[in-house]
Amino acid sequence: MMAYAYLTPDPGLPYCKGCGHGQVLRALGEALGRLQLPPQNVVIVTDIGCVGLADAQFSTPHTVHTTHGRSPAFAAGIALADGTLGAGQLKPIVLIGDGGAMIGLNHLVNAALMNPDMTVLLHNNFLFGMTGGQNSAFSPLGFITSTTPAGNVTPPLDLAKLFIASRASFVARKLATDRDLPETIARAIAHPGLAVVEVLELCTAYATRWNPITGAQLKNIADAAGYELGILREEARPTFAAQYKQRAADAPARPIAGNEFASPLDRPVGLMLAGTAGERVQTAASLLAAAGMRAGLHATQKNDNPVTQGTGFSLSELILSPEEILFTGIEKPDALLIVSDDGAHELERNRVFDSARLTTLILADEQIILPELPCQILRFPFRRLAGPRLAATAAVLMWLNITRALPVEAFWAALAARFGPEAEAAKATLHSFLEKASFAQPVEVMDPSGELSRLEHGSK
Repeated sequence: MMAYAYLTPDPGLPYCKGCGHGQVLRALGEALGRLQLPPQNVVIVTDIGCVGLADAQFSTPHTVHTTHGRSPAFAAGIALADGTLGAGQLKPIVLIGDGGAMIGLNHLVNAALMNPDMTVLLHNNFLFGMTGGQNSAFSPLGFITSTTPAGNVTPPLDLAKLFIASRASFVARKLATDRDLPETIARAIAHPGLAVVEVLELCTAYATRWNPITGAQLKNIADAAGYELGILREEARPTFAAQYKQRAADAPARPIAGNEFASPLDRPVGLMLAGTAGERVQTAASLLAAAGMRAGLHATQKNDNPVTQGTGFSLSELILSPEEILFTGIEKPDALLIVSDDGAHELERNRVFDSARLTTLILADEQIILPELPCQILRFPFRRLAGPRLAATAAVLMWLNITRALPVEAFWAALAARFGPEAEAAKATLHSFLEKASFAQPVEVMDPSGELSRLEHGSK
């Protein structure tokens, strides 16, 4: 049986002479060689910085080059997706520097708490190497960098202790010069769960130029900082994926909504719901999306509201389509459902009204002042008859009643599933709204095929 190879044959490493990154990369290659994992199951996830140059050095595993500090989040997503939905065979290995570790510290801490099956190799050379040798949160006391020419006065962060406090199930700290570094890395990769190996190393471009140290003195730096070396924690702990699968297996079976209804829609339709934050605008859009899916349609929803959450505007963009939706933006809305001044002002601020066309259908509350627009505008007492918290839902129901884009029964089924015990009271209010808000005059509206037609509005 042929042994797997992972690094490119005789790689010319893109690092400065003596750089610890090269030592870590060779140790990783040796560790993978010992484990002999199928290369297609190995995912090298690199961060920004000199550490990210490692991508091109791997010939057979998957490689993913990520944004600064976010490599742990990418790797966690890979591990969780494969562990819960896939075969559970992928082994993400993060290569990150001390700069990326601080920028993405929250991602590292949350990965430790969740315990996905992934490995983090943290290259700690005590400064920012690629951008000029600036001070980092890991710079030792007295360490000279380009931003601390008189020596660093801020104590370094003990990241290994932080990982232990975050319940990481495997934590090790090693020197790049340790002979058993490959063995430790292999042990970390084989560990089922979040494994972190912090490797202390030197940047020969800056650290050794400004500080009287060599690779042989790395242990002195560790001792001065009070860093413990070796494997600091190794314990069995269920991975997030294992716990997720167990919860799913133990949960009582629930009926899954399928294509219970049929929709006549033969093209994508884009709607925008606009109202006031806290008044279930986005809930109304999600009800329509769920109803569409029950009728066999594809659906996407994008929401927007101010950071205050409970005050100001609330917007929701919704696309319903009989085909897969490859672009989720709405350039020219087919319908605008506006139930408050907050929503109308935000649409105007975003110049949404400028994209209105002859076939755009606007359903607006009776009290809202709108600019003059080249399309059909229908007024309804949404807020007065349905109340502020059901106004947007009433607008969605009225749009369905007008266009017949999908069976209203699908909407009622979605409402029952979402509102639970509140569903009957909400349904009664919405039925009452339809009866009282009915129209008798014929108007031109857009039918699901996109053509204009004359239709009698009513409460059918």
